[in-house]
Amino acid sequence: MEQEETIAAVATPLGEGGIGILRLSGAEAVAVADRMFRPRRGGNLAEAPSHRAIYGNIVEGDAPVDEAIALLMRAPHSYTREDVAEIQCHGGSVILRRALSLALSYGARLAEPGEFTKRAFLNGRLDLAQAQAVMDVIAAKTEASLRLAAGHLSGRFSERIRAARQMILELIAHLEVTIDFPEDDVDDVVAEDVHLNVTRILEDIQEMLATESAGRILRDGLTTAIVGRPNVGKSSLLNALLREERAIVTDIPGTTRDSIEEYAEVGGVPLRLVDTAGIREAADDVEKIGIQRARQAVEQASLVLALFDSAVPLTAEDEAIFALLKGKKDVLLLLTKADRPPLLTPQALSAHAPGRQVLSLSVKTGAGMEELGEAVREKVYGPGGPQEESAFVATAREAAHLKEAAAHLQAACETMEEGLGEDFITIDLRAAWTALGKIIGETVGEDIIDEIFSRFCIGK
Repeated sequence: MEQEETIAAVATPLGEGGIGILRLSGAEAVAVADRMFRPRRGGNLAEAPSHRAIYGNIVEGDAPVDEAIALLMRAPHSYTREDVAEIQCHGGSVILRRALSLALSYGARLAEPGEFTKRAFLNGRLDLAQAQAVMDVIAAKTEASLRLAAGHLSGRFSERIRAARQMILELIAHLEVTIDFPEDDVDDVVAEDVHLNVTRILEDIQEMLATESAGRILRDGLTTAIVGRPNVGKSSLLNALLREERAIVTDIPGTTRDSIEEYAEVGGVPLRLVDTAGIREAADDVEKIGIQRARQAVEQASLVLALFDSAVPLTAEDEAIFALLKGKKDVLLLLTKADRPPLLTPQALSAHAPGRQVLSLSVKTGAGMEELGEAVREKVYGPGGPQEESAFVATAREAAHLKEAAAHLQAACETMEEGLGEDFITIDLRAAWTALGKIIGETVGEDIIDEIFSRFCIGK
């Protein structure tokens, strides 16, 4: 379905850059671009072939505005499956605003947030799960979150949903034959076959739902607080995990006076790391605020990396850390500075926190860092390790519709076990089929579609 209006937007971030891109899509996209672009070799842009880069100038009337490259992608071989024109010029904000203003004056209108991707969805190039993955690809902060988003964008997750819907549709057809031709006396055979296949579909959906937590972590990152007394090695660990000198490291206690947040991939898991101020009696009001924020970070974290210095016996400040960890489920105790002669052993540390996992590591030599990655990986995925990321549930919306479908399939099983009629079974099967269709956008209302795409950036 081709949209009547031609839309335009700047598709690159605002600010200064080497290249800026103006994107147009719609029936008049090529005509609008032709009015504001002059090929250097002459001729009209409207006559240019699809998917060829054409060098020339953006012009206002006969006056050149900027040298640029134009790229035409004619329908249906474009992102939106409409005629698309992209003009690449220098990335200055003044140039791009002027180019956009020209496009709007020649008949295009400003695109709404996410409208290019919305048109790709409405024109059948992407389903709803893939469309949402577009923004996840853009927002990915680690390789793991990118793999999850790219898997959804490729359609592998959607294929699994479509396969389940197709199976449900076939089961409904079997049941309706039984309803329409009761004299054929195949009720028992059909009922047994339907029950078996509904159970299989339900198990597949439950398997997908089991990845909800890991999928959310891969998408958003696992909030992880790094805590410990001053000079225990928190900032050194942060720098090692980030592979850059992000935090200041000195021998002076209280160097870190506020929380530092960064993303890092550890053991294939994206962590939103929060390096906190050292827990101790504050020397001044600024440090006191930092320590209070450290306590809040521990409360809000899904995983806590609690650091203890192996070269120093446990102190009263360490005891305060143990008290802070009470009630936290996912905690790793890290015995730092393992390259020095030990005065605190893993056994002694375990005795103060029974049941907690203890790891020895040295940021200086790298010893124990691989084991830390494996421990984080097991916290998220469990002992079995991860499945392919593309099969993970990526959003709360997907999880909600999967749970809805699972509930209807479970109800269908119970209906069959109670010996009720086929028409009652088909009601739940149709409801499950509809719920799964909401994930890929085949059975979802226009208001929901508008709400989803309103979260996108303009130009995408």
